[in-house]
Amino acid sequence: MEKKQKRMFVKGVMFTLMWIFSLCMFAQTVAVRGTVADAKGDALIGVSVRVQGTAIGTITDLEGNFVLSNVPSGAILEVSYVGMHTQTIALDGRTIVDIVLQEDAELLEEVVVIGYGTLKRREVTSAVETIRADRFNPGGSRNALDLIQGKVAGLNMTRTQGSNPNASMDIQLRGITSLTGTRTPLVVIDGIPGGNLDLLQQDDIESFNVLKDGSAAAIYGTRGNAGVILITTKKGKAGAPEFNYSTYLQHERVSNKPDILNASQFRQLISEGVINQDQDFGASTDLFDELINKDNLSHYHNFSASGGSANANYRASVFYSDLQGIAKENSREQFGGRININQRGLQDRLAMSLNLATNMNKANLLGGGTGDFEQAIQRNPTAPLYNEDGTFYETLAYNNYNPLSRLANRISKRNQQTTSADLRLQLQIIENWSVSAFGSYLRNSYNDRYYRSSKDWDNRVGTEYQGMGYASKSNRLEWTKTFEATTDYRKTLNSVHTITALAGYSYQYHTFETFNVNNSGFTTDAFLDWNLGAGSAINNTTLPRPGMGSEKQDNTLVAFFGRVNYSYADKYHLQGILRREGSSRFGDNHKWGNFPAISAGWSISEEEFMSQVSVVNDLKVRVGYGVTGNQGIDNYQSLVTLGTGGVYPQDGVYYQTYGAARNPNPNLKWEQKSELNFGVDFSVLGRRLSGSIDVYNRNTKDLLYRYNAQQPPYVRDQIYTNVGTLKNSGIEFQISAIAIQKQDFKWNIDFTANTQSNKLKKLSSDVFKANWLSFYGLPSPGNLGNAFRLEEGGSVGNFYGKRFAGFTDEGKWLFYKKDGSTGSATELSDDDLTIIGNGVPKFQASFTNSFVYKNFDLTFMFRGKFGFDILNLKELYFGNKKWLPNNLFESAVTKHNQLNDDPQYSDYYLEKGDFVKLDNLTLGYNFKLNTPYVRNLRIYLTGRNLFTITGYDGTDPEVQDTGFEAGVDKRDYYPRTRSWSIGLNVGF
Repeated sequence: MEKKQKRMFVKGVMFTLMWIFSLCMFAQTVAVRGTVADAKGDALIGVSVRVQGTAIGTITDLEGNFVLSNVPSGAILEVSYVGMHTQTIALDGRTIVDIVLQEDAELLEEVVVIGYGTLKRREVTSAVETIRADRFNPGGSRNALDLIQGKVAGLNMTRTQGSNPNASMDIQLRGITSLTGTRTPLVVIDGIPGGNLDLLQQDDIESFNVLKDGSAAAIYGTRGNAGVILITTKKGKAGAPEFNYSTYLQHERVSNKPDILNASQFRQLISEGVINQDQDFGASTDLFDELINKDNLSHYHNFSASGGSANANYRASVFYSDLQGIAKENSREQFGGRININQRGLQDRLAMSLNLATNMNKANLLGGGTGDFEQAIQRNPTAPLYNEDGTFYETLAYNNYNPLSRLANRISKRNQQTTSADLRLQLQIIENWSVSAFGSYLRNSYNDRYYRSSKDWDNRVGTEYQGMGYASKSNRLEWTKTFEATTDYRKTLNSVHTITALAGYSYQYHTFETFNVNNSGFTTDAFLDWNLGAGSAINNTTLPRPGMGSEKQDNTLVAFFGRVNYSYADKYHLQGILRREGSSRFGDNHKWGNFPAISAGWSISEEEFMSQVSVVNDLKVRVGYGVTGNQGIDNYQSLVTLGTGGVYPQDGVYYQTYGAARNPNPNLKWEQKSELNFGVDFSVLGRRLSGSIDVYNRNTKDLLYRYNAQQPPYVRDQIYTNVGTLKNSGIEFQISAIAIQKQDFKWNIDFTANTQSNKLKKLSSDVFKANWLSFYGLPSPGNLGNAFRLEEGGSVGNFYGKRFAGFTDEGKWLFYKKDGSTGSATELSDDDLTIIGNGVPKFQASFTNSFVYKNFDLTFMFRGKFGFDILNLKELYFGNKKWLPNNLFESAVTKHNQLNDDPQYSDYYLEKGDFVKLDNLTLGYNFKLNTPYVRNLRIYLTGRNLFTITGYDGTDPEVQDTGFEAGVDKRDYYPRTRSWSIGLNVGF
C-alpha cells in the first residue's frame, strides 16, 4: 500500500511539473509582426523572415509586412533578401519589429568584362551577356562552350557530329555575317585574342562574357564582325591553401536508330519479287550495331591547388580525360594543366599576372567517318561481314564498302600539343591612372599519320595500288605572338561625374607552316607508316606517284584603340570607342580601317520620380551603334602569287614553269558591319525577376566573293573582291526569376529566346555581277543539282527546287510548272523551279529550372528551335526502291511504296523541323561533413539529350543550322547519342 502511494505521489509531481512547464512555454511564445524596407524606406516584397533553429518562417507581403505566430520571446530572427545583407535580430521580448536591410554592394555591383577592361554592370551600355560558374550547364562537358549552350540569347551552337570527341561545334552569333570570311565569334581567353578552346577545362573557367552587338565588339575592330566571346579562367586568391578534385564517368547510347530493313524483311521482298533472288547472300547482319562501341566509357579528372596571400597567390591545375565516341576506333585521350601566378609589390603599385596552359592529346580519327554509318544503312543485311577464311566480305553494289575492313586495315591518328603563355604587368602611376603591358605566345602543332594496309579492299590486286600498302604523314605548326600596351584612367568628380578612359596599342603576328608526304608500294605492313622510303612507288612508275608538299603563310595585325566611358550620378551613361587597325591581308589601298562605336544608357530607376515605384528595382534603357570588320580570309588574297604550271625541256633537262595563281586586287578591304542595338535591362519584385530585351539591326557591306573577271585586262578568270551586302535583324529575350527562396527550398528559372532574319540585300555591282549563289551540291547518283539558292532580296537558307504535284498511276513523279500545270522532271525547265522552304530556325528558346532542397539539387533544361524546314536526304535516297539492290528504309515499302521512279529533289522531302529537347537533367547531393579535411563534397548524375518532341521523321531534327547550308539531314552522318554521367566534386 505504501509503495502504491509513493508511485501515485511521483506521478502527481511529474504531471504538475509538466503542466507548469507547458504554461511557461505558452507564456513565452508570442506573435511577432513588423515591416521590412530598404535604406530608402521602400517596402521590400518577398523577404524571407525566419526564426533561427526552427521551421517557423514567412515572407513579406506586397507592403513589406510580415506576421509570425508562436515565436519564443527570446528568439532570433534571420532576415534575408536577394541583393541585401542578411540580418539576424534578437527579439528580446519585442513583438513589433521594423527592419531596414542594407544593399550588398559587392553583389549588386557585378563586374562585367568588356574587352581590355571591366565595368560595373550598371555602367554597361552595350549588349553584353555574362555567364558565371554558378549558371553553367551542370554535368560533364566535352567542349568549354557546352557550359553555356542555351544560356545566351542569339548564340547558336550545334554539334553536327553529335558526341564525336574529335569534332568541334558550329557556333554563330546573331546570324550570318559573311559569304566567304570568318562567321564564328572571336574567342578571347584571358586577354589572348584567338585563344584555343582545347586549353580550357570546365573546372578552370570562371566566366563567359559575350559581346553581342557592334557597340561592344568594336573594340576588337576587324575581328569583331561575328561577335566576341571573352573567357576568364579561375585565378589565385588570398587565403588558406585549398585543393579541389573533380571527376566524372560518362556512357553514351544511340538515341535513335534509323528504321532500315533487317535481313528477314529484305528476304521477304526477295520472295515477293521486288528484289532479285541473287541478292540473298545467306547471312543476317546488323552492320549499324557492329559499328557501335557499346562498351564506351569516358572519364575526366581535374585536380587543382590554390592559395597565397594578398600580395602573392597562385592557382594550378592538372587534368586527364579519355573521351570515347559512340563509334568504334573513335576516341581522344588528353592531359595537360594550367598555372596562374599573381604578385603585387612596389608599395602595392605593381601587379604581375602570369598564365601558362598546355594540352597534349592523341586522337583516333579512323572510326566515326560519316560514310561508315551511311554503309550501315545501305549495305545488304543478308551479306556477311567475313568470308569463311576470315577475310572481309565486300559487296559490289553502288557506293559500297565494308567499314569493318577499313577499321581493321587502316590507321588514322593525330598527336597534338597546344600551349599558351601570357604575362601582364600593371603599374599604378598615381591613384587613378595605371599603365599595363601584356604579351602572349600561343603555339599549336600536330602530326597526322595514315596507313592503308595491303589487305585493304581499296589496295587489292587489280587496283592502281596492285595489292600493296599506302602511307602518308603530315604536320602543321602554327603560332601567334601578341603584344598589347594600354593605359587606364578612372576619376569620380563631385561624387556624381565618373570618367573612365582607355587607350591602347595592339600587335599580333600569326604564322603557320605545313608539310605532307605520301608513298605506296609497301609489300609488307611491318613498317606501317614509319619507313616511307620503303615504298616501291618511288621507282615503280606503274604505281600512283608519291607526293609531297609544304607551305608557310603569315599575317600581321596592328591597331591603336581607345574607349571613354562617362557616368553621371549613376543615371546617365555614355560610351565611345574608336579602333584604327591595319591588316596585311588587305590591298595596298585599304590596309587600314576605322571602327567607331557609341552607346548610351539611362538608368530610369535612379530617377526621383521612380522612388515611389517600389516594385521596380532596376530599369535601364540603352542604345548602341557600332562598326566592326572582318579580316578572317585567306592570306595574300590581294597579291599576285605564283603557282606551278607544266615543265619544258632544255638541253635534256626539264624545268618547272611558274605563273600567276590569282589576280591582284589592291582595293581588297575588310567586310564592314554596322549595327544598331536597342536594349532594356530590368529587375523587379525585389530583384526576384530580372532580365533584358534587345532588338538589333545589322548591315554587313563589302562582302567578299569570287567573281568572274574579264580577260584581258585580268590574267586569271576570277577575282576576289568586295561587292555584296547582308542584313540581319532580330529580337532577344533573357529572363531570370527566383520563384521560391526559403531556408530549405529554392527554385530559380532562366529563359532565353531569340528571333532572327538573314537576307542578302546586294550581290552585284556595275562591274562584277552574279545572278545568284548556290550551295550544297546533292550527292550522286542522279545529278540533282544544288539544294539552296541565295538571290538578291532572298533569305539565307532558302531551299530551291521542284514542287511536288503527285504520282502517275505508274508511280512516276509529277511536279508543278510555273504556269500551274504539271509534268515529269524531264519536262521542267529552270523557270519552273522556285523557293520551296527554308532551313534556318526563325525562333530559338531554352528553359532552365534549378531546384535546391536541403542538400539536394535538381536542374533540367529544355531547348528548342522552331520555324524551319529539314531536307531529309536519307529519305530521298534510302526511302526509294530504286536504291536497290542496296538496303532501304522501311518507308520505301510503306510510306513511299507507290514511288517507282529515280530519286528527285523537291519539297516532297521537306519536313517541319520544329523540336523541343530535354537537353540536360542533373540531380546532385551535397554532403555536409564535420571534418577539418573536407570543405565540400558533391556527387551528381547527369543525363543529356534524354528525349525529343518533334514531328520530324528522321533520326534527329537538330541538324546544321549555321552557315548557308542550314537544314540538311545529310546522307552520311554520325549517330546522335543519349548520355549518362556520374560525377564527383571534392574540396579539401
